[in-house]
Amino acid sequence: MAPRADGRLNHDLLPNEKGPQDACGVFGVWAPGEEVAKLTYFGLYALQHRGQESAGIATSNGSQLLVYKDMGLVSQVFDETALNALQGHIAIGHARYSTTGGSTWENAQPTLGPTAAGTVALGHNGNLTNTAELVDLVAERYGSQRRGELARGNTTDTALVTALLAGDPDHTLEATALEVLPRLRGAFCLVFMDEHTLYAARDPQGVRPLVLGRLERGWVVASETPALDIVGASFVREVEPGEFIAIDADGLRSTRFAPKNEPRAGCVFEYVYLARPDTTIAGRSVHAARVAMGRRLAIEHPVEADLVIPVPESGTPAAVGFAQESGIPFGQGLTKNAYVGRTFIQPSQTLRQLGIRLKLNPLREVIRGKRLVVVDDSIVRGNTQRALVRMLREAGAAEVHIRISSPPVKWPCFYGIDFASRAELIANGLAVDEIGASLGADSLGYISEEGMVAATEQPRSQLCTACFSGVYPIELPPADRLGKFLLEQNELPLGAPEDGLMSILPGTGGATALEQP
Repeated sequence: MAPRADGRLNHDLLPNEKGPQDACGVFGVWAPGEEVAKLTYFGLYALQHRGQESAGIATSNGSQLLVYKDMGLVSQVFDETALNALQGHIAIGHARYSTTGGSTWENAQPTLGPTAAGTVALGHNGNLTNTAELVDLVAERYGSQRRGELARGNTTDTALVTALLAGDPDHTLEATALEVLPRLRGAFCLVFMDEHTLYAARDPQGVRPLVLGRLERGWVVASETPALDIVGASFVREVEPGEFIAIDADGLRSTRFAPKNEPRAGCVFEYVYLARPDTTIAGRSVHAARVAMGRRLAIEHPVEADLVIPVPESGTPAAVGFAQESGIPFGQGLTKNAYVGRTFIQPSQTLRQLGIRLKLNPLREVIRGKRLVVVDDSIVRGNTQRALVRMLREAGAAEVHIRISSPPVKWPCFYGIDFASRAELIANGLAVDEIGASLGADSLGYISEEGMVAATEQPRSQLCTACFSGVYPIELPPADRLGKFLLEQNELPLGAPEDGLMSILPGTGGATALEQP
């Protein structure tokens, strides 16, 4: 996993250690007279923690669309020259982690496609569960010719939606979207645009967050509230589950494409780990929820100890809560290197055994002789925590007690988070005391599912806890029609390539935006 832009390094401390990978981040702005590409750039900067594999921005000047996208972090993909070339009054942006389709340039977003009246650019956060059904729908509606980015090697569910938005010759994009959106299943927050209008939509269950903000001269939609803060937009409200929004010169229009009584299923893992601590979701501060999880953890799994330390940074709020509730002093027992790059040279075997030191190092004078409570947000394979326990003991810790602010992760997520495979999840093969022994800890305690849910202050009936409980609120298709690389299977009926993207204006990045860089 790539280092996170907000400094949270707890799941990528070891080379090749794969933790829970984030959903993507989306941003959209309609603001005549503003530098919309730069607003989008900074909005994506605030959402960088949601995806570090690729980044892209599309803009419209009212007659033509430009796109610029590449592999890498937002700061690596864009420079002043690229942003200055992206002129217009509408923009959408995307920071990607791959949950459908591989991590390749072809799969970077925004995706592009033709419509009856022009071009559509689209960014997607989430994961659709009926991808195979949508493949059949594309073939049924448009024949066996590959359309748009599907013709260029894009293997994502996002490209399928973009192809479906082509619509019929007598349909507007808005009318087509209202036909397509009810056909989508799973988790999706979409921002898309044509030459004149910015659109946004959120799935009927509201699995992933999406918010609406107001600028002095325009509107903003974004995955999380900090993206509004960074561009000076005031928070208006959340985009409602099942809501479709259109913003143009006539103002903002809202339409429902799903009934209001659909049961909500907001992702509880957003509160545990995915979202930034300064985000508010469904009226609840994520930071406050994490502190409350730490407090509950101290009640459920008390221990006699001298110091509570977090695994920086995502373990910090829960560690604060644990210390407050238990009365055990809070301390920073681990220091991190903030300058470890997105990728780094793989060390030799001798150095690999010390790989964790590249990113975290113990403060020996703080932890020597102490009985420690080490607070982290989750355990996936357990390799990171095992290395941490070893390192802390070598630094002189008398005891190491691990406390986890989420229940054991036992099930895969099909709604936009990519965990390790079920066979690799340590909690599937071992009981809690066996996991603790495997990690070399003196004790191990996970928060209960009830305690975690209570900390979010959301009704249990309105949260998805599938990765902990195995209860999936959105029905899943058969296993052979589900999977990250479904569209990379050659037997799917998408036919021969057809381009259809002739309305895109070449510019800096635009000329080669749909070709290999």
